[in-house]
Amino acid sequence: MPIRINEQMPVVKRLEKENIFVMGEHRAATQDIRELEIAILNLMPNKEDTEFQLLRLLSNTPLQVRVTFLRLDSHQYKHVSEDYLSRFYKPFSAVTERRFDGLIITGAPVENLPFQQVDYWEELTGLMDWARTHVTSTVYICWAAQAGLYYHYGIEKLALPSKLSGIYRHRILVQDEPLLRGFNDRFDAPHSRYTGVRTEDVLKVPELTLLSDSEAAGVYLVKDKHRRIFVCGHPEYSRSTLAREYRRDMDKGIAPSMPNRYFEEDDPTRAPRFQWRAHAHLLFGNWLNYYVYQLTPYDVERIGDEESITQ
Repeated sequence: MPIRINEQMPVVKRLEKENIFVMGEHRAATQDIRELEIAILNLMPNKEDTEFQLLRLLSNTPLQVRVTFLRLDSHQYKHVSEDYLSRFYKPFSAVTERRFDGLIITGAPVENLPFQQVDYWEELTGLMDWARTHVTSTVYICWAAQAGLYYHYGIEKLALPSKLSGIYRHRILVQDEPLLRGFNDRFDAPHSRYTGVRTEDVLKVPELTLLSDSEAAGVYLVKDKHRRIFVCGHPEYSRSTLAREYRRDMDKGIAPSMPNRYFEEDDPTRAPRFQWRAHAHLLFGNWLNYYVYQLTPYDVERIGDEESITQ
């Protein structure tokens, strides 16, 4: 089914090349249908790449989705023009009276900073509080997952000995979890981070359920009783994202380790293997179905009203 976004966004051409149906505002206005309203707070520097990655995943279900991209008022964006943001992104302050069926908060390249030193921390925590009463279910990705676990549950992040980068094997820990429906017992997912959270810190919080982890990469998927999903990796990444990050770090003289189980025969001159694609589509499809569509009320004004939740 179609993704509804501003048809003038540059990412539209990339989506159409993959035969992803993008619906413009004019056609959507003629349809008598209650679309799912999904907001995406995109904190990644390369806005268009992240837009493409997430829209591709959200498009792979029978559900019609209208996406609103958000920006933070308190942050000075350095990697994208103000014109681009004003055309395609709404300030958080402009949507505080709206309600959304789902919200995605992306990662951000600020993980080496203490949370309180991130210039938009106060506004971000305000958005997290707002989501509790204005959003049916929220997905936190990578740094955002660490930030959410810290803010909501006091779980500290820890610095890793070196950057965790590559494709890692994960296991399912909860067999009857709808979010993992259709997953293999073992599945692959990308990670790209300098910090993480301890398994024992997650397990000692009664409100949290550890759904999946990796022997090498640690905590991967966590959920809580408020339909918040914490994804400690980057399942949305495209085939070449880790390769670009690896070469960027090489150019900066950081001398990174080669991404784990990523390049064919560990040869960076060869094409990367796209071995997590099916899992990524299942994860976001299951989230849209079981945590958004089947739980959100038809009347958007009742989103956030716990009595309207049917599960």
